[in-house]
Amino acid sequence: MTPAPTDRLWYVAYGSNLSADRFRHYLRGGRPPGSRRTYPGCRDRRDPERTAPLVIAGRLYFTGASTTWGGGTAVLDPSAPGEVPAMAYLLRPGQLADVLAQEMRREPGTDLDLPALARDGHHQLGPGRYETVVRLGTLDGIPLLTLTAHRCDAAPLNGPSEAYLSTMATGLREGHGWDAERIRTYLSTIAGAQPSTTTRA
Repeated sequence: MTPAPTDRLWYVAYGSNLSADRFRHYLRGGRPPGSRRTYPGCRDRRDPERTAPLVIAGRLYFTGASTTWGGGTAVLDPSAPGEVPAMAYLLRPGQLADVLAQEMRREPGTDLDLPALARDGHHQLGPGRYETVVRLGTLDGIPLLTLTAHRCDAAPLNGPSEAYLSTMATGLREGHGWDAERIRTYLSTIAGAQPSTTTRA
């Protein structure tokens, strides 16, 4: 079996990083609109070589309490039935390592064992919401990687802030071409969007 190439890897976003402008702050540094956090950025601050809108398997939950946004954030359960709109960014190895570090609230600058991360399965790098790397398949022969929680049911549901939802909406509009009604319907049906009535059934 030919090993998967690791000189470029896709990073797959499904939450606020659906917005390409928001995602660029992980690369270039700075504070995105609506965020309480300033990002240090990557060692390599170039834009992604490519972007690609995708639909991936799984289901989203709004959960946890974000100090960046004030409210819950989206996590992916890739084993659950359903489909999730996403955005893939084609990154160089050092960029991917630094993006993952910032998602995990670690300092960028440490390279990762990318061949290990690119293999099939889950790789838990820590206990947090965005500290488990999941391979979602390939696109053009290049592995698709994302971050989620080790156990998506480990934290209670919690509704997101308006700023978080607005950033997701921007990504869905610009990346997927969805209209306002389709965006509202999708966001309102994510588990945790209405925490008083939504359960993990």
